[in-house]
Amino acid sequence: MTPELDRTRPVWRQVAEAITARIASGEYPEGARVPSVVELSTEFGIATSTAQKALAHLKSEGLIRAEVGLGSFVAKRPAEETESPA
Repeated sequence: MTPELDRTRPVWRQVAEAITARIASGEYPEGARVPSVVELSTEFGIATSTAQKALAHLKSEGLIRAEVGLGSFVAKRPAEETESPA
């Protein structure tokens, strides 16, 4: 199933928003692997360069971290890092 994309808005931004929503909903919990460039290209029907741009944006926002040869993973959330134990 290919999600509907609004072709009047930057597609990479919509893909990044979709991944961000999945992280926020817990579909991709902290430490979980996020889809690769190839997987995103297939799922959304987009070019690999568009998928790369979406993942690069998520990384720059601190939502994901990349590990060479392993893939991209959901980063530790800042709110969790600053919480003090009860």
